[in-house]
Amino acid sequence: MSPEHNPARHDRESVARTALALLDEVGLADLSMRRIAGRLDVQPSALYWHFSSKQELLADLADRITAIIHGTGAGVLTTARSIRDALFAHRDGAELVLSTYALRLGASPAQAALARALENEGATDVEQRAVAILHFILGHATLVQQRMHADSHGALLGGDENDVTAGLDRVFDLGVTALTGAISAAATPPRDRA
Repeated sequence: MSPEHNPARHDRESVARTALALLDEVGLADLSMRRIAGRLDVQPSALYWHFSSKQELLADLADRITAIIHGTGAGVLTTARSIRDALFAHRDGAELVLSTYALRLGASPAQAALARALENEGATDVEQRAVAILHFILGHATLVQQRMHADSHGALLGGDENDVTAGLDRVFDLGVTALTGAISAAATPPRDRA
């Protein structure tokens, strides 16, 4: 016996869409299961039918944020810029993706896109290079978003500049290019940790 159709019911997709919209409104620090449930007009426990934990929901959001990157057939720099732009498309997007990536949650479509771009350019050590470039992208994007957030609240010191992110596009391109390096260069042997 199945329950009657209830138009107020929500599915995994609607919960994730609502959570992403709230992320843009309130930021990662204030994104709670209680707030998401309130927006959906359900009890917080109802969300756990769709996501077993907040971490699982955040991993899904991270995958959604990075799934829109345009990496098919593109070069490494173009793919890296696309990942950065996807992170910037959402408030605290870089921090959210960084935190879920650090905990090894989610599918990491960004890393896969970088690996494809490196492979298309004939790189060696594709997986390791993709990881290094992704680490740089996540760190750089987090720094930029934090700077922008601080500036929007008047908390950025030395605010003589009009654009708190001036010059950072060039720094980004230089970083990605440096990490890409000579595409077919031999890998440096790993060091033993003492």
